[in-house]
Amino acid sequence: MIIKKEREIGGRLMTIETGRLAKQANGAVTVRYADTMVLAVATCSKEPREDIDFFPLSVEYQEKTYAAGKIPGGFFKREGRPSEKEILSARLIDRPIRPLFPKGFKNDTQVVVFVISSDQENDADILGGIGASAALSISDIPFEGPIASVRVGKVNGEFVINPTFSQLEESELNLVMSGSEDSIIMVEGEAEEISEEEMLAALEFGHQYIRDIIDLQKELISEFDVVKMEIPAPEVPEGLVEKIEEFATGRIREAIRIEEKKKRREAITTIRDELFEFLGEEYEPYQSFIKEHFGEIEKREVRAMILNENRRLDGRSLDDIREIECEVSFLPRAHGSALFTRGQTQSLAACTLGTRVDEQIIDALEGETTKSYMLHYNFPGFSVGEVKPFRGASRREIGHGDLAERALKPVLPDEESFPYTIRIVSEILESNGSSSMATVCSGSLSLMDAGVPTKCHVAGIAMGLIKEDEEVRVLTDILGDEDHLGDMDFKVAGTREGITAFQMDIKISGLTFDIMKEALERARNARMKILDIMESTIDRPRAEISPYAPRIMSIMVPKEKIGMVIGPGGKTIRGIIEKTGVKIDIDDSGTTIIASTDKQAAEEAKKMVEALIEEPEVGKEYSATIKKVTDFGAFAEFLPGKEGLIHISELDRKRVTKVTDVVKVGDVVQVVLKQIDREGRYSLSRKEYLFRKYKEESKKSV
Repeated sequence: MIIKKEREIGGRLMTIETGRLAKQANGAVTVRYADTMVLAVATCSKEPREDIDFFPLSVEYQEKTYAAGKIPGGFFKREGRPSEKEILSARLIDRPIRPLFPKGFKNDTQVVVFVISSDQENDADILGGIGASAALSISDIPFEGPIASVRVGKVNGEFVINPTFSQLEESELNLVMSGSEDSIIMVEGEAEEISEEEMLAALEFGHQYIRDIIDLQKELISEFDVVKMEIPAPEVPEGLVEKIEEFATGRIREAIRIEEKKKRREAITTIRDELFEFLGEEYEPYQSFIKEHFGEIEKREVRAMILNENRRLDGRSLDDIREIECEVSFLPRAHGSALFTRGQTQSLAACTLGTRVDEQIIDALEGETTKSYMLHYNFPGFSVGEVKPFRGASRREIGHGDLAERALKPVLPDEESFPYTIRIVSEILESNGSSSMATVCSGSLSLMDAGVPTKCHVAGIAMGLIKEDEEVRVLTDILGDEDHLGDMDFKVAGTREGITAFQMDIKISGLTFDIMKEALERARNARMKILDIMESTIDRPRAEISPYAPRIMSIMVPKEKIGMVIGPGGKTIRGIIEKTGVKIDIDDSGTTIIASTDKQAAEEAKKMVEALIEEPEVGKEYSATIKKVTDFGAFAEFLPGKEGLIHISELDRKRVTKVTDVVKVGDVVQVVLKQIDREGRYSLSRKEYLFRKYKEESKKSV
């Protein structure tokens, strides 16, 4: 039976349908918005996985090229490895649904979203979030939904729900949010230095549409008699919980007061090992439960210490920021570099300046675009004292890099004033909380060190939350363990003027706007303190870029003269490159970029290109090369591809009987362009040039 529900959202019709496609899955729906459509499918295994202490959920998001009437590139002509856009979209779906599965559910669960139609105006990522919620809600998979996702923009001072791609180009805000009827669960986005008040207003604006979409899902769910899978309670011997509590609670309570991370983790591990030894062989079959309950005690005691004593794991008070150290020009040959250390989190950022040929080409459903600014984030295992294989960038690394990239984008110069390709690489060398926000800080410092004319510094901070009933504690600059054991990870980056990027995930329901307001205000105060430290290290961009960076000069070549600059088969432009050693790139609009680490070579190449496109000007002096000699005069090239006649009467101030008495082929002489006749022929005069020089010398002698 096909069931379809529709509702107008933001002036466009949203349709959720089930019963037509993928009927063997636990749950499947299509979500259509205008002419963009996704298929969202949820499946899970029949039996739980044994001996794991995590929920095995995977989310896949794939854009089918047929959705936009395109054939994939490459040799195989198939959709290949996920693009960054697909990975980021999968994360937007994963993060809000993951906290909504019940504790103890360990069945392999997969949510798959296919983009099967794209009108190239409406982004499918938010439809994926809606579809995932709907598919899970009508299935037998235990899921505490429904939830919904929306995008909020701000165009011409007005909030816009689910802005189109063209509207986003003009928007000062790009905010994706997911939530339940009464709470916000996930926030992700970027902005052009909006205030905390504006951000809260945007969240409130978006949340009303989330409620509408949840109502639409509830209409669909009401058509089903949904019976969720039962999660069997773990069978454990009587008295085991009491033994674990009695042995571990006091020891854990003491261990969590060790302020140094490594020593604290070693102490916790020792207590757990001793617990297994204490319980003995009798309880070996229940090691998974013992380990899980041990973790629950640690979580409970850490939260109690924060709530009851306002004391954190490293001894700080709730609003304290860890000690910060900044250093620039750390790498001698990088174009710009910075080392940012906050407590036990350390980011080494390197900024590299390139040319247009270094731009990234992005082939998306909306069409092919280029990207001249990139930030890449790397998180090697040694940063947390672990051994981890190198297998390319993980989804987490791509997500954190994207967040930091968006944070810095609003302060970058436009391409016209700074025609460089910019790449920042952040190497996380130590991590104990919010390495993405450390990347924002190190990246900002490295940009200024590279001489990129950024508007100002950008800093970031991660906020946490501990909430038990009505007791609430907002934490500034959270540690890794506070993220793991707490209820919120709220990252906020910005300048002194406002917020540029944000990301929030919560693990509880009932996060109120009052709590968000408090977190945003404390984040702003922390951001100002970090900016003070960064500005004391380097407060403005270097006056000159690195001597190892290419010097880039830009020339606009008239479209009709592009062919002249390139020459037959590229001969002319190759000749300039070979002579000067520069890189030259010319696009269809005529914008020509000349790049070289040798400033003099770049200037020489620029003069050569300018000479090729220069329009002859009557009365102007030129250096001309004699190309041909006749009885009545000499033909000379005074501009590339342009020759004129120096009549015998114009060769010298005195009478000339024979042309070869004055010039021969190959000579370079100074001339004045005297005339351009109706047929476009050029008359040159060496005599006029000599007369001008004579007058100048006469004035000097007087």
